[in-house]
Amino acid sequence: MNGVLIVDDLEFMRTALREILDKAGIPVVGEACNGIQGVEFYSRLNPEVVLLDITMPEMDGLAALRRIRKDDPSARIIMCSALGQESTILKAIRYGARDFVVKPFKPERIVSAVKKALPG
Repeated sequence: MNGVLIVDDLEFMRTALREILDKAGIPVVGEACNGIQGVEFYSRLNPEVVLLDITMPEMDGLAALRRIRKDDPSARIIMCSALGQESTILKAIRYGARDFVVKPFKPERIVSAVKKALPG
């Protein structure tokens, strides 16, 4: 297992996600602070799963999702956002997101979403 890439502009959120995954024994291969960096890290690190925030500077999560899925149609991406807007969730699913976790989330929700998205 090569692990999970966390993409979120808030450092405390990346730290919280990393701690949740560490406790569950799921490796984190990298952290990116915006969509542009997330797309770059995805191609370089080849993670099994991406936890991708929607609201970020420079390139938002929906644009990053589309770019990653264009380059790798089999990418496993879970969207995370405080935005509980149905239209955003529907767009993310239409663009190929595997799951959508609304912030604030429970640690077990993150772990189950990642485990469900992992191959095999």
